[in-house]
Amino acid sequence: MPAARPRRLHLNAFLMNAGHHDAAWRHPLTQPDRLTDLGYFQHLARTAERGKLDSIFFADGLALWGKVKHNALGGFEPLTLLSALATVTQRIGLIATVSTTFNEPFHTARKFASLDHLSGGRAGWNIVTSGTVDEARNFGQDEHLEHGLRYERAREFVEVATKLWDSWEDDAVLLDRVRGVYADTGKVRPIDHRGEHFAVRGPLNVQRSPQGYPLLVQAGSSEDGKEFAAQYAEAVFTAQQTLADGQAFYKDVKNRAARHGRREDDLKILPGICPVIGSTEAEARALEQELTDLQVPEYGLAQLSGMLGTDLTGLPLDGPLPALPEERDINGNKSRFTLVAELARRDGLTLRELIARLGG
Repeated sequence: MPAARPRRLHLNAFLMNAGHHDAAWRHPLTQPDRLTDLGYFQHLARTAERGKLDSIFFADGLALWGKVKHNALGGFEPLTLLSALATVTQRIGLIATVSTTFNEPFHTARKFASLDHLSGGRAGWNIVTSGTVDEARNFGQDEHLEHGLRYERAREFVEVATKLWDSWEDDAVLLDRVRGVYADTGKVRPIDHRGEHFAVRGPLNVQRSPQGYPLLVQAGSSEDGKEFAAQYAEAVFTAQQTLADGQAFYKDVKNRAARHGRREDDLKILPGICPVIGSTEAEARALEQELTDLQVPEYGLAQLSGMLGTDLTGLPLDGPLPALPEERDINGNKSRFTLVAELARRDGLTLRELIARLGG
C-alpha cells in the first residue's frame, strides 16, 4: 500500500490596519498612527515572508466601514498598496480584494495583470460582491443589487476577465527587431463578449502575465457563495465556529467542485482564525481580556446591527439578541449573518458577550 502524501498547511496573513480586533488600535503595542505609512506595511509584508507564509491578504470595501469615531478605519486601496509591497518582497503571494459589483472587468483584469507582472507572478484576486447600502450609495444607487443577481454578475465578470487574460497567448510577443515585428497579431485577439451584464471587445492592453491569471480567491459562505467558489475559486476564506461546521463546509464545497468537473485538490479551504498570542496561555488570556476591556460597546452594537440587519441601538448589553429575520430575507452578507446568529443562539450569549466574542 503506497504511503499517504504528506499534508501541508497553507498560511495566509490577513492584514487589517492596526490589527483585526476592533479594539486593537487602542492597545499601546499597536501603531494606529501608521495606517497610511508605506513603511509599516512593508515591515509586515517582510515579516510574513520571513515566516514562510504563503500570502498576505487585504480586505476592501467601497465605503467607510463602521464608525470611524471608535475604530481606526480607512487606509490604502489594496492593489495600489500591493504594487508597492511587490518591490520589497520576493516570494510571498499578494492578494487584493476587488468587488465585481461596482467595478468593470476590463480595468480589473488590467490591474491584476499589471500586479502579476510587477510581482513576478504573485498576484491574487479575492473576488467579492459588494453587500452594503453604503457602497451602493457611493455609486449612484439607493439600494444594492439583490444577492442572487450580484452573484450572476460576478460569474459573468470573472468569465470576461478570464477571456481578457487569454486574449494574449503565451508566445504572442515575438520581439523580432530585424523584421520590425513586436507581436504576432494572430495571437492577440479581441474577445467580442456580449452578455447579460457586460459588452467587452478586447483584447487586453497588457501582455500575458507570468501566471496567466491571478490566483482566484473567494470568501462567501452563503449558498450562492459556495456554488461560485466551487466553480471558480482556487482558495476559499471561511469563518466557521466549530470543528463540525468546518468539516461540513469543507465537504460541501469540495463536493460542489467535483460537480463542476474539478478535482478536490484544485480548491484549498482557508479557515479564518484570530489568534491571541503569549509566551504562556495565561499571558495570552490576559491579553485577550485587555482587548475586551478596550472595546467600545457603541461600536460593537453598530457592527452587530449591520451584520444582523436589525437595529440593536438602545437594547440592554446584558440581555439576549432580539428576534431576527430569516437568512433568506437578508440582502447583505448572508453567511456572516448566519454565523453570528447561530453563535449567539448556540452559546446563549448576551449582546455584551457577543461583542466580546466577535472582537477579532
